[in-house]
Amino acid sequence: MKFDEIDRKLLELLQTDCKKTTKEYALILGLSATAVYERIKRLERSHVITSYVALIDRFKVDKGFTAFCHVKLVQHTRDNIRHFEREILKLQEVVECHHLSGDFDYILKIHVRDMEDYRNFMVSKLTAIPHIGSTQSSFTIKEVKQSTVIPL
Repeated sequence: MKFDEIDRKLLELLQTDCKKTTKEYALILGLSATAVYERIKRLERSHVITSYVALIDRFKVDKGFTAFCHVKLVQHTRDNIRHFEREILKLQEVVECHHLSGDFDYILKIHVRDMEDYRNFMVSKLTAIPHIGSTQSSFTIKEVKQSTVIPL
């Protein structure tokens, strides 16, 4: 899909704060509220905008411990991949899962309460998934940058 400069600016504004009114965006962009509304609807219909969410402070909901876990499957077969990915989708602690190239097959981003909670997650949930050959975990010392904004 082709974007003009106004689409880009509108998407940047929506990614930063999607709670403004159409009229507020219109004032910023120098357009009518109707024109902004139509652009937003077009972006939604074309699935450029996929959802609207509230971002929460994970520390205030007792999920301040972040771990990154590399996972290597025993064998990289279609069935093992499908089964692993189906099982990962069921684990609420896993907020991101990426299939990788390189030494490991996947990297998971996991939010839990603390180290003990992470250990329980590993022992009772993650390593209970068949076909996992090995895992390697790293833990966040300090989050330097975190953003949901996709640069346009």
